[in-house]
Amino acid sequence: MKKILTTVICILATAFSIYAQNLPTTQIKNVKTGKKVKFNETLKEGRITVISFWATWCVPCKKEIKNISKKIDGWQKEVDFDYMTISIDGARAEGLVRSYALSQGWDFPYYIDANSDLKRSLNFQSVPFTMIVDKNGKAVWKHIGYEVGGEDVVFEKVKEIAAEK
Repeated sequence: MKKILTTVICILATAFSIYAQNLPTTQIKNVKTGKKVKFNETLKEGRITVISFWATWCVPCKKEIKNISKKIDGWQKEVDFDYMTISIDGARAEGLVRSYALSQGWDFPYYIDANSDLKRSLNFQSVPFTMIVDKNGKAVWKHIGYEVGGEDVVFEKVKEIAAEK
């Protein structure tokens, strides 16, 4: 009986820890400021955040971000949410990330995960990788890849999440 009870408690404890798991505290670098920050601290409490993981060599990534950039002002008038990007380029490409973001006129936060530590923490293999974090700080939607029009699917998900109580 003690074995069964212990097993049940262990299973419940494991299930609870998975359910209540916070976003990684893995450090990434803010390319604008040059300062390292914990990933979970880049998200504003009580806000929905869309995160696009990308790389300077990834053409579909750039298309996705460009298409989101074109529509984001209108979207944010309809639903209040944040947007940010995280490059998975290596440390040597930080200058490329910065110059690309500046050339595109990005006015949203952009970071670099130069050692792919965050990528490993979130357990994804390729970019473009898009993730939506809800108001409670939980990753509630993830998607790999991009096709034109995919940005509208992301926004539909944001609207669904914003409508949830």
